[in-house]
Amino acid sequence: QVQLVESGGGLVQAGGSLRLSCAASGRTFSRSAMGWFRQAPGKEREFVAGINWSGNTYYGDSVKGRFAISRDSARNTVYLQMNSLKPEDTAVYYCAAANTIVVFTTVDKYPYWGQGTQVTVSS
Repeated sequence: QVQLVESGGGLVQAGGSLRLSCAASGRTFSRSAMGWFRQAPGKEREFVAGINWSGNTYYGDSVKGRFAISRDSARNTVYLQMNSLKPEDTAVYYCAAANTIVVFTTVDKYPYWGQGTQVTVSS
């Protein structure tokens, strides 16, 4: 049974930083793309960042230059370092894993999801 478990969310002031972790179990994703998405109240789930099997990274326009995704394949874990946080970054952040080596930005390409972790940025 595949499980993705996120951690690291919380409350932070604007300008602060948080680091999210996503630990996968049940199968290895070292050859798969993994991503982070977020969903704010009343909005659709949106792509935040993705990393392919070889370590190439991709970001949504709103987080470029502030967020960084990385992975530790030996630990089957992916991370999201979030810096210079803004109130508009407030959302539930979800980790997702694909069956492909290519990063896609749409939710339908990711069959595996974590339960989400809340990130709240106060102004």
